[in-house]
Amino acid sequence: MSMWMFLPVSLPVFTITGIWVVYAMSLYNQHVCPVQNWLYNESCEEPLQLQRGPVLCCTLDNIPLISKCGTLPPESCFFSLICSTGSFMGECQCRLRNQKCVSILNTAKTPNLTKSIYLIFSQDVSAHLI
Repeated sequence: MSMWMFLPVSLPVFTITGIWVVYAMSLYNQHVCPVQNWLYNESCEEPLQLQRGPVLCCTLDNIPLISKCGTLPPESCFFSLICSTGSFMGECQCRLRNQKCVSILNTAKTPNLTKSIYLIFSQDVSAHLI
């Protein structure tokens, strides 16, 4: 059994886990408000980083979006690492799939024109996915 079979499974597991870790880091550093906070004010007396206590005054600038969670350090470093690693794993997956298709087409009894069209199309799709 090849270890390459774990690549398609590890890509979503790794990226989804990484995004939740970035959210937890930004929540711990009080860069965003918790997801369960549905009350957002127009303005607050103190910025979110200076507030303490169980109830936080949150504005629309503190909504926990992916782009907001990965904006400030230290979570921005981890967010860019997750994005880069996920892109690399996706590229590896596309290239491995392309090589598998090439080996299947080389053993099949199909005309050369059909093989060429399929290979050009699959390489173009792989390049656009990443």
